[in-house]
Amino acid sequence: QVQLVESGGGLVQAGGSLRLSCTASGTILSINFLGYYRQAPGKERELVAVSSIGGTANIADSVKGRFTIARDRSWRTVNLQMNSLKPEDAGVYYCKAEGVIYTDEDGPRSGDFWGQGTQVTVSP
Repeated sequence: QVQLVESGGGLVQAGGSLRLSCTASGTILSINFLGYYRQAPGKERELVAVSSIGGTANIADSVKGRFTIARDRSWRTVNLQMNSLKPEDAGVYYCKAEGVIYTDEDGPRSGDFWGQGTQVTVSP
């Protein structure tokens, strides 16, 4: 199976920085998109930034210019660098792997997977 392990997050003052990392494990052949979504209390989950298998980044307008996303050479890990954080950036950040091609005892399979989520809190 496929698992996503997230690290990073925590509490930071407005204007500060945090870095989130997500690593996919399992018998994975490829991951089409790897990135982060976030969900604030009472709001729907929204895209923050996603990196394609080719390295192209799709970044939400609300964080453009402040957040960057990059996949490492292993393509199983994605790092989200968050700078100039604002209180409205707070929420639970979820790593998502989309279009994953992997194998199990039944052979090749495809699917999407979510990480467990990590809390980001930004104090005014």
